[in-house]
Amino acid sequence: MDKATFGAGCFWGVEAAFRRLDGVTATCVGYAGGTTENPTYEEVCTGRTGHAEVVQVTFDPARVSYERLLDLFWDVHDPTSVNRQGPDIGTQYRSVIFYHDAAQEAAARESKRKLAASREGNAILSRLRRPIATEILPAPVFTPAEDYHQQYVEKQGQGLTCRLR
Repeated sequence: MDKATFGAGCFWGVEAAFRRLDGVTATCVGYAGGTTENPTYEEVCTGRTGHAEVVQVTFDPARVSYERLLDLFWDVHDPTSVNRQGPDIGTQYRSVIFYHDAAQEAAARESKRKLAASREGNAILSRLRRPIATEILPAPVFTPAEDYHQQYVEKQGQGLTCRLR
């Protein structure tokens, strides 16, 4: 099994989207990329910890490729939006790919390059003309979010509430 970590705004809907993908064996929402050790949701929401809300995806590369995960990542949010997704505003909602090895870094950079070169594959990007704001960074320490955030959409019986498309 491999891991991938993505920040695409509110982690509830992003997690739900990845959980539906064949080959994804587990997901965990949490916080990454900040300076506070073991942050809480309340601390991250202040915007002062530097963390992004992220989803750590465990996947079987024999069943789903990292490139397919990247495709879904681009599709479930607006990567041209800086520090916000929909009504959620703040650095914790930034668009970021945290890579776990050199192969993931190369794939993420190539995927971003292709998306920037051709916006046809993404309905949101085809309407917007802003540059892609997604950061691509080495995977930092990941702190799982509180239990009540895990699989929140499924627990609430809702659809993809945070999804833009």
